[in-house]
Amino acid sequence: MDPLDFIHQLQKNDISFFTGVPDSLLKELCKCIADNIDPTQHIVAANEGAAIGLAIGHHLATGKTGAVYMQNSGIGNSVNPLLSLAAKEVYSIPLLMIIGWRGKPGVHDEPQHVKQGRVMLSLLDALEVPYFILNADSDLTTILPKAIDILKTREIPVALVIEKNSFSKYQAVSPLTKNTPSLSMTREEGIQTIIETVADNAVIVSTTGKASRELFENRIQQGRPDNLDFLTVGGMGHAVSIAAGIALSRPDRQVLCLDGDGAMLMHMGSLPVIGDKAPANFFHILLNNGVHDSVGGQPTVGFATNFCEIALASGYKSATCVDTPTAIREELQKHKNCHGAVFLEIRVKAGARSDLGRPTSTPIQNKQQLMKNIGVH
Repeated sequence: MDPLDFIHQLQKNDISFFTGVPDSLLKELCKCIADNIDPTQHIVAANEGAAIGLAIGHHLATGKTGAVYMQNSGIGNSVNPLLSLAAKEVYSIPLLMIIGWRGKPGVHDEPQHVKQGRVMLSLLDALEVPYFILNADSDLTTILPKAIDILKTREIPVALVIEKNSFSKYQAVSPLTKNTPSLSMTREEGIQTIIETVADNAVIVSTTGKASRELFENRIQQGRPDNLDFLTVGGMGHAVSIAAGIALSRPDRQVLCLDGDGAMLMHMGSLPVIGDKAPANFFHILLNNGVHDSVGGQPTVGFATNFCEIALASGYKSATCVDTPTAIREELQKHKNCHGAVFLEIRVKAGARSDLGRPTSTPIQNKQQLMKNIGVH
């Protein structure tokens, strides 16, 4: 399917407001939306539930239907607003969900997507959200009118489930990110510096996406132990809570969270809770590149957000922003014995090397290795 034609078909049906969280299966569509939709009518949301809320607000203000795009993992964030707000029995809100089908049965995918892909259609059935499956051969002019008719006549959410490789390539006219700071350090260089500086017995919890892949590969390249790393391959936005849970339960260990700007924005309410508990052994490190790097480089509001001020207001002991390896080393050394949660924002440039691999251990093996090496029997 041609992404621009897809958008034009939606516009012909009076759907011109777009919001959501980017997905790799939808990256060609997301690039096309960014290029062709006025910024006032396109919002990259903090999480999928918030995107549902934005579409509801758009409908209340205009009477029109909004389109909400997401990876199928984002259905979890959408369940509450779908059932308690948009449902026919509550406010009866028509909206069009565009869902990338990661982990479709029979299609190879990463471990975190396998179960999500297997249960997705059953989950939509349980939510009583009618859906239509689209692939590269689908006739949008036949399917889309059926979906639009249901959401308008019944005034309910309807989903378009998008299979892998359904969209043709889209050549962006303008860059996805604009007015970004000039940065020289890559995220991987930042991670290298961190693991070279912290104690060998420190526990590192890394966020989902390329940060975990880079951590895993650099452990191997440096011949340093990786048996105290927890690679959070799914659950975007929850790595910081996992890390805090470890830190609070094991005050004898230094615990670091390698977070991302998109992930932190998705569940930022965790910060005040962590700041209130103030684990003295906890170091929250934000690798901020201003984009959703793992799914196509779509922009976040990372560089427009003062994360350090948010961390301090949330009760963190200290908060600093750096952008060089030397500054990273200095901050890690300075706060080695700080009594309270410490926040460090590391600004890095977007992108990753093309030959970046993936963890060779399974999530279960990763879990078992970590628990064994911190003494859990």
